[in-house]
Amino acid sequence: MTAIVDVMNMGKVYAGGHAALTDVSLQIEEGEIIALLGPNGAGKTTLISALCGIVTPSSGRATVGGHDVVAGFRKARAMIGLVPQEIALEPFEKVINTVRFSRGLFGKKRDEALIEKILRQLSLWDKRTARIRELSGGMKRRVLIAKALCHEPRVLFLDEPTAGVDVELRRDMWQVVEDLRKSGVTIILTTHYIEEAEAIADRIAVINKGRILLVEPKADLMARMGQKTLRIDLMAPLAAVPPALAAFDVTLSADGHALSYTYEAGGERTGITRLLQTLAAEGLALRDIQTTQSSLEEIFVGLIKEGAE
Repeated sequence: MTAIVDVMNMGKVYAGGHAALTDVSLQIEEGEIIALLGPNGAGKTTLISALCGIVTPSSGRATVGGHDVVAGFRKARAMIGLVPQEIALEPFEKVINTVRFSRGLFGKKRDEALIEKILRQLSLWDKRTARIRELSGGMKRRVLIAKALCHEPRVLFLDEPTAGVDVELRRDMWQVVEDLRKSGVTIILTTHYIEEAEAIADRIAVINKGRILLVEPKADLMARMGQKTLRIDLMAPLAAVPPALAAFDVTLSADGHALSYTYEAGGERTGITRLLQTLAAEGLALRDIQTTQSSLEEIFVGLIKEGAE
């Protein structure tokens, strides 16, 4: 597939000498959802701002739909919808007028059918005549998305779209994002909620201190770097880990009723068969066995710590 967003060796150094981006390269395929993860100050918002023409890169270049974001700013920006972190809306304006106005800013002809479609898609149609000040925080964020979509962009940047939104509404927003992807919109998402990336992203990009640490399909990343923990519930409690199990580096629960064994999910040899054989040889009766997969959050924290060393 052809990359709809192509970032090539981009750097951004501010007047004070702070390097917000250093040699960033990133290709984003049309129709995918990519989550850009990183701690505060990692460069996520600067990268989005550079692609949207809000800040000018110091080095390198980027294209959106083949249009250079600096030399061909207008054409590139016309393809982009941006949902910023901050909720900056006219409080006394009606929802539908707010969205209409944004479409007009891009020089688009009035299209009431499209506006209605977008508002219905975002569950805002019933609120179309409400004033912005009357909406909840979650509904205001939906208005921001409607504003970003009203000029029919092919690429949508969501900068912390569910910040301050309750868990139930956050999951509703995930469904909105998935529906947008199905309609052909490419989505770049920055988020502090790792579960958000785990739930909806196709690929994960991790950025820290202005550098991209990795870009990888979510499933491949979790398989490659994830760990699994095997929990073995025992019929009778143990006072200590038997010496025969010392080689497996197992841990015993506080009540003595369970053993835990951690192994690499993508490893060729997990050691589980040998562990179970040893348990049987020791005469330990098992009540239950279950495995858990390490989360994307654990992988992310590990990558950031590794990159800081």
